[in-house]
Amino acid sequence: MSRIRLGTITSVAKPGEGAVLKRAQCLAWLAAGTLVAAIAVVPGRASQSRPVSGTARRPNIVFIFSDDHAYQAISAYGSRLNKTPNIDRIAKDGMRFDRCLVTNSICGPSRATILTGKYSHLNGFYNNTNSRFDGAQTTFPKLLRSAGYQTAIVGKWHLVTDPTGFDYWDILPGQGVYYNPPMIRNGERVRRDGYVTDVITDLSLDWLKKRDPSKPFMLMCQHKAPHREWSPNLKYLEPYDRTYPEPDTLFDDYRGRGPAEAGQDMEIRRTMTNLDVKLTTPGSLNAEQRKVWDAYYGRRNEAFRKANLQGDALIRWRYQRYMHDYLACIASVDESVGRVLAYLKENGLEKDTLVVYASDQGFYLGEHGWFDKRWIFEESLRTPLLARWPGVIRPGSVNRNLTSNLDFAETFLEAAGVQPPGEMQGKSLVSLFAGGKPRDWRKSFYYHYYEYPGPHDVAKHYGVVTDRYKLVKFYEPHQYTELFDRREDPRELRDVYRDPAYAEVRQDLEAELVRLRAQYRVPDRDADASQIPYPRRRPAAAQPR
Repeated sequence: MSRIRLGTITSVAKPGEGAVLKRAQCLAWLAAGTLVAAIAVVPGRASQSRPVSGTARRPNIVFIFSDDHAYQAISAYGSRLNKTPNIDRIAKDGMRFDRCLVTNSICGPSRATILTGKYSHLNGFYNNTNSRFDGAQTTFPKLLRSAGYQTAIVGKWHLVTDPTGFDYWDILPGQGVYYNPPMIRNGERVRRDGYVTDVITDLSLDWLKKRDPSKPFMLMCQHKAPHREWSPNLKYLEPYDRTYPEPDTLFDDYRGRGPAEAGQDMEIRRTMTNLDVKLTTPGSLNAEQRKVWDAYYGRRNEAFRKANLQGDALIRWRYQRYMHDYLACIASVDESVGRVLAYLKENGLEKDTLVVYASDQGFYLGEHGWFDKRWIFEESLRTPLLARWPGVIRPGSVNRNLTSNLDFAETFLEAAGVQPPGEMQGKSLVSLFAGGKPRDWRKSFYYHYYEYPGPHDVAKHYGVVTDRYKLVKFYEPHQYTELFDRREDPRELRDVYRDPAYAEVRQDLEAELVRLRAQYRVPDRDADASQIPYPRRRPAAAQPR
């Protein structure tokens, strides 16, 4: 086998449409395709003199963020399970990113990375079990606020300490609840009536209505949904009562892989609780809500108990209940996106606003018999990312470069004409928005998961990802290495690390992993002093080819 190239760059523009990036200049297109402005861009750094758009006004920024929304459950990504017409509008009017990867696939660490533009080992938030976010460190909302932006965050925060860098914050304590959620408004505890997704949307729109219209704004509208236990808005219980197609790996036996995959605790078969599958009623429902809940779930649960399902039949029942509840939660998120987009249009803000939709990571929808996330594997690693920016992003664009939540902070700063600090480790996506093809764009990506011991018993691991390959090193409680060829094995079912045919691939990826760890200044020990078993010396062949 010949030496591999560690990645490719795919242009988002069609031949002849001028997807050209110079070092100091890239071109922006209006939705109609007319060239209107030269954008001052140095890749990875923002213009300090003017916003990146064809107008004199700095763009508003609306970041709509969901929790555990799998790309497999967005129709713009070809979902077989559901339709998301409002989220799809962002893709239709803007750009869909097909390989947006997260640095650490779990809620809090992903949020910390987005705020700081830094990996977990530098922002200090490693896991959801004992990490606390240091609000004194530099974040993109602080920098935008200093540059004259009004800043707000509404919804899920999940970083333990209070938000900093925001003019207004109204957050869920901890994970939050789905019905009648308690919230914390600028330090004051309040209780809100209603369904959590509706509440977060209402509060976000209220803030937009009350803002100072003379200043640009940055709003982070952050939903709890569709996080476990996937409790839907009651109005969507009946509409999502149908049969859903099963993934072909629902009954995966984990052969061909190591003990970490077999030893996890995130299976539909044995890990889901009665609360997960709605055999237990949430305690936060009021009497009126409880009546609607019981009317839907009561007789269905009674039929389930009488059936006394076992084995594969029980797994199939749990999967169907999971999909019903999970996708009904997403229906409310999609409705929320539609309300926000409608507000921007009705108030003349649509053309001046960068809208981004993303999730904190991917999620398993029964693939490999799993739910949850955490792994370097594709359904967990890859998050949806959609962006709309009239006059800059060409409608209907698709980007297949390796992008990341590590890039969001620098993107928002560059869009606003604010210089990102050197400590940030991502790359601004603005040049990609404009159809550019940066020569220095990443060809490989570093991933690191730390939360063991912890929920779901996913082993600590790190690795390198390219367009085609993944090299994974598990180091606690198991110590072994795996290699996957996604082109030949897209479902990642067969470890080929010891296959002689992949010897040169393995050598290149091992070297690239060392290079990335040095580039991102990853320490040899975790914050909890766990030893990372990897050679410190950088081999001679450490540069990608």
